[in-house]
Amino acid sequence: MNQDSYDAMLNAVKAFHQKHQFKEVGGEDLSYRVALMVEELGEISACVTKGKSKECLAEECADLMILLIGNAISADFDLNDAFWKKIQALSKRTSRIVDGRVRVSEFRGEQG
Repeated sequence: MNQDSYDAMLNAVKAFHQKHQFKEVGGEDLSYRVALMVEELGEISACVTKGKSKECLAEECADLMILLIGNAISADFDLNDAFWKKIQALSKRTSRIVDGRVRVSEFRGEQG
């Protein structure tokens, strides 16, 4: 199995969902999944703001990634395709410095 493959990650998350019967017991409810993502973002924030290890940060980011892939399963969309479409769109955008930090956005309705 190619562990660098999105398909391998997708299949691993699908197997996890099936093992724990997510579809049957509410684990694929998107509102519930959003709450789980908020929880994971809080854990990522704690890693950063409390100076926790890189390994801790990597683990929490992996948790969020697994949830995101699970959202694609739950909502039945192709996250791989959505990623490549979005990165292509982002690559065409310009950046600005806002409050001393770079932002890449459409900046709709704003003058440069």
